[in-house]
Amino acid sequence: MGDRTAFRTCPLCEALCGLELTLDDAGAVTRVRGDAADPFSKGFICPKGATLGRLDGDPDRLAEPLAEGAEVTWDAAFEAVREGLAGVIGRHGRDAVAVYLGNPVAHSIAGPLYGAAIVKALGTRNLFTSSTSDQMPKHVSCGHMFGDPLAIAVPDLDRTDHLLMLGANPLESNGSLASAPDFPGRLRAIRARGGRVTVVDPRRTRTAALADEHLFIRPGTDAFLLMALVHTLFAEDLVASAGHLAGRVNGLDDLRALAVDFAPERVAPVTGIPAGTIRGTARELAAAGRAAVYGRLGTCTQAYGTLSSWLVDALNVLTGNLDRPGGAMFPRPAHAPVYRRKRPFTTGRWRSRVRDLPEVNGELPVATLADELETPGEGQVKALITIGGNPALSAPNAARLDRALAGLEFMVSVDPYLNETTRHAHVILPPPRPAQTPHYDIMLTGFAVRDYARYSPPVVPLPDGRPGEAAILARLAMIASGTDGDPAALDELIITSTLAKAVALEGSPVHGREPDELRKMLDTGTPAEQRLDMMLRLGPYGDGFGADPSGLTLTRLRSEHPHGLDLGALKPRLDEVLCTTSGRVELCPPTFAADVDRLRSALRAPQAGGTVLIGRRHLRSNNSWLHNVPELVGGSNTCTLQLNPADADRLGVGAGDPVRVTSRTGTVEAVAEPTDTLMPGVVSLPHGWGHDRPGTRAGVARRNAGVNVNAVTDDQEIDPLSGNAVFNGVPVTLEAVPR
Repeated sequence: MGDRTAFRTCPLCEALCGLELTLDDAGAVTRVRGDAADPFSKGFICPKGATLGRLDGDPDRLAEPLAEGAEVTWDAAFEAVREGLAGVIGRHGRDAVAVYLGNPVAHSIAGPLYGAAIVKALGTRNLFTSSTSDQMPKHVSCGHMFGDPLAIAVPDLDRTDHLLMLGANPLESNGSLASAPDFPGRLRAIRARGGRVTVVDPRRTRTAALADEHLFIRPGTDAFLLMALVHTLFAEDLVASAGHLAGRVNGLDDLRALAVDFAPERVAPVTGIPAGTIRGTARELAAAGRAAVYGRLGTCTQAYGTLSSWLVDALNVLTGNLDRPGGAMFPRPAHAPVYRRKRPFTTGRWRSRVRDLPEVNGELPVATLADELETPGEGQVKALITIGGNPALSAPNAARLDRALAGLEFMVSVDPYLNETTRHAHVILPPPRPAQTPHYDIMLTGFAVRDYARYSPPVVPLPDGRPGEAAILARLAMIASGTDGDPAALDELIITSTLAKAVALEGSPVHGREPDELRKMLDTGTPAEQRLDMMLRLGPYGDGFGADPSGLTLTRLRSEHPHGLDLGALKPRLDEVLCTTSGRVELCPPTFAADVDRLRSALRAPQAGGTVLIGRRHLRSNNSWLHNVPELVGGSNTCTLQLNPADADRLGVGAGDPVRVTSRTGTVEAVAEPTDTLMPGVVSLPHGWGHDRPGTRAGVARRNAGVNVNAVTDDQEIDPLSGNAVFNGVPVTLEAVPR
């Protein structure tokens, strides 16, 4: 037959790049190129995407389920899961089962469609996800400001004249909570059309080197800088008082009063940024015709993560750039109906058992998962379901969590690898290869810098009897509910209930119609495809089940737009998004105003010296996912301790020398890499490494083990408003290790 070509979306990061795959007769991916016909990515590809074939064909990927370390049939694996979960629930109750959803869940159809169903079926309050290691402050800030924790405004990169970025390094991450294929090209285009890019970061990253200006900042002090920018806008009468946001914002005077104490001159010693530079940055932002402020991982993974995330959008409001072209705008995903009835955002509906930490967005902080595993008493977690992710490496004080996982009565993992976390699992259920898996970005198109949709069917069929990822998760949900049976029954229940709600809701495109009539119109594919078709038909571009014959359906997306569908530039839609009680943007929520006292107290306190640790992202890494691909380890993608040359000299170490890094929680030894890209007093270790644990099955990763930075991060340090872990600004001491 010869080689054949297939197209799909890359599932390895948030950029949503289209790929052109070449496959041989056996279904192996032999070449990967960028899909030039994709209207969003236009042929762009990064080193991660280019190696999808090696990841797809990795011999260390699990092909069959494991139970107690031995390969078993799928029926036997599911029976072991049923017995294990039923036993724990029977002995200890439903809250004795916890669920951990990792970052890969967001890069699939199945994870968003079935993850919540598993948690609901279990009836547990013990949900933990990677969000509290990453982005929860942004969800909390948007929840309080706009009423919806998923209403995240992204920078309109293709039309802005001025971009201020904090804690973001998209030239290596490819973007985060702002899905933008070829983010580097889009930044260069801003400068090429006469715009300006300013980057605030403790490192001169590749992104900072591309920018017009890079401001070194002391790790963990972004909220001080942002509040000083707010102060300057008010003090110099630079706040946009007219325009499209007039009369749509509450709390302007309250924010003005909060900012009084944060003059640039007071903030400069804390941040390390001169007062004149802070004032100039605020003036440039206000003077720009179209501007956007964008903060990412570095602004979230710190002690003031929620305040920083809030102030990013407060600046977008104060400069008149929220919800306007070229500013910060809200994407309109094709599958998300705009008629949804939403409840105002709240937190703390329940609290964690051991540390009394509040629930946020339906979950508890991953920083307290080890507490719930280790601490005896009623409600102690005795069983764990992990879906994707590797918390034994990624959680703060990960060594403690790793030890705690070994004491579980039962653990089941949905994961393609026997890794540092899943080595503790009693049952592992591996999803199929990427080439065998359909793809539609349910989560990530909600953060895309253009409205866009693409469905990628599997390019290689599944072997007979081999369940797909959706079927695995649906079966888990059925088992968790105690009604283990045909997983299609779960999908049917969800479809039926969704259609019933849609026809009953005024404003819905199918209001007043018969649910049975609509059910018969759905796609005839898999249950997951039927659900996706329903979502697209009810979405803002959908056909409304025939109400708009030219509208979108899954069949149309799949057959007429195999390379993806460009739905246009982002459009103003604040009225669709807002669901606060007031119906306005809440610029100064009381919860945030109260937490500013913590910021103000720190401003008055003597400044602490010493060395602090930050993380680091590599272009050829995505957390711990890709370290078993030979092409993606080595070279610049190595686990070194970067430090400023002056600090290296004081320590008496040179390039390649071992350095001992110690914090409250532990010690690691890493190889020194002196570099002037890091400000003095700051050291950096990349995350996702530490592949030296026994009982894993990832040969390439083991040969390039590195050290786990989260052996020295602290699970007791969190952002109190979101529960997010603090990974940046961790106090450490350094010591040269004698050779």
